[in-house]
Amino acid sequence: MSCQLSRRELLKASTVAGAGALFLPRNILAQGESPNEKLDVALIGLGNQGGFQVGGMEQTRQNVVALCDVDDRMVNQRKAAEKFPGAKRFYDFRQMYDEMLEKIDAVCVSTPDHTHYHPAIFAIRAKKHVYLEKPMAHSVAECRIITEEAAKYGVATQLGCQRHTIPNMARVVELVKGGAIGEVREVYSWFGGDRGMPALPEKEATAPAELKWDLWLGPAADRPYAVSVVNGKADQPTYAPYNWRFWWDFGTGETGNWACHILDIPYWALDLKYPIKVAATGPEIDEQRTPKEMHCTFVYPERGDLPGVTLYWSHTKNPPCKAKYELKNEYEGGIKFGHMNNLFVGSKGMLLAGFDKHVLLPEENFADFKVPEPTIPKSPGFHREWIDACKGGTPATCNFSYSGPMAETAILGNTAYRAGRKSFDWDAEKMVAVDCPEVQAALKPEFKKGWAY
Repeated sequence: MSCQLSRRELLKASTVAGAGALFLPRNILAQGESPNEKLDVALIGLGNQGGFQVGGMEQTRQNVVALCDVDDRMVNQRKAAEKFPGAKRFYDFRQMYDEMLEKIDAVCVSTPDHTHYHPAIFAIRAKKHVYLEKPMAHSVAECRIITEEAAKYGVATQLGCQRHTIPNMARVVELVKGGAIGEVREVYSWFGGDRGMPALPEKEATAPAELKWDLWLGPAADRPYAVSVVNGKADQPTYAPYNWRFWWDFGTGETGNWACHILDIPYWALDLKYPIKVAATGPEIDEQRTPKEMHCTFVYPERGDLPGVTLYWSHTKNPPCKAKYELKNEYEGGIKFGHMNNLFVGSKGMLLAGFDKHVLLPEENFADFKVPEPTIPKSPGFHREWIDACKGGTPATCNFSYSGPMAETAILGNTAYRAGRKSFDWDAEKMVAVDCPEVQAALKPEFKKGWAY
């Protein structure tokens, strides 16, 4: 099959997929049917986080019927064919859908960011359940469309924020919601590090025989496979299989890579959704590559009885809140500042939190604080949540209605930075960057010919 479908073919496929009863999910439980019935699942993308989906399907003992990846090395690395011997192998997800749509209940999409949208939205419109890796999609508009259409078609969803199940995160949420530090009007969130601005291509090269390069590019503009000098080593892959995340045509930088994990804590604790003001700053903009450092400000309105809050997101080696609040590098019990990634500033104190640790500050003010009994139940497992939701159970904790606005906000921060805008108002309902045409023009993706969808 050609690496591209014509616009007419794509639209026709979308129409057929959305034709209602013809492709209703087969796992919708009939009366008297066992909820333990296995789902028939397709795995799209086996590299990096794709291995997490392989493990999740093994652990929950689902029936994997298709393996789709453009790179044989990824499939071999995960021993996916050995683990799921009954699964049919594909390189092109469109061919997979053409042949097996009626045999699939759900899909897990773990491809590079620029190829999240097409397989995910096709599945949603075909009323197939979707597990999608963060940051959901490559553009603001893609995130919004995926979020809205998942709700429209009633499919079970889960965004790959698997740290959501770590018990400490639930305890942090309970402390904030319980008023331990009073009203929260300011949050600092960050990812420490300076990755970005990868080496430019040294020369064009022939792609490995195991890699279907044209399919890997997918909807992105065509470019040759290339190699670079990386850490003093010549002829290292410039883009695939990993460094794509630091090239704007394919990835979303460390903000796309980490914000959906880290912002999960304040989004959950403070019932955040869409900001009303956005600002972004950083080093000089590179048209091709993501930066080594970036800072965003998101202002959120009042939410019921909760006051408005300003969230500061940073990708940096030196979080700005460290000096501002004179935070120590280490705390009693071996808690190190480097382990943390969120600081909640409340009217009665502060809460420094990470995925697996937290501390109330100033420590002396909370010496006699009695920790409340847990109220948030333990997760049965991140994939199990989604599998149960697919079978008619409670929506998974990171379903798209919750996680979609969070992912969209992270990508909006990237968009603001690339547009060189330090501040603008955001009308989330209308998806309008007020009086900011340079941001507005960048909200929608540009797909190459044959991929308009």
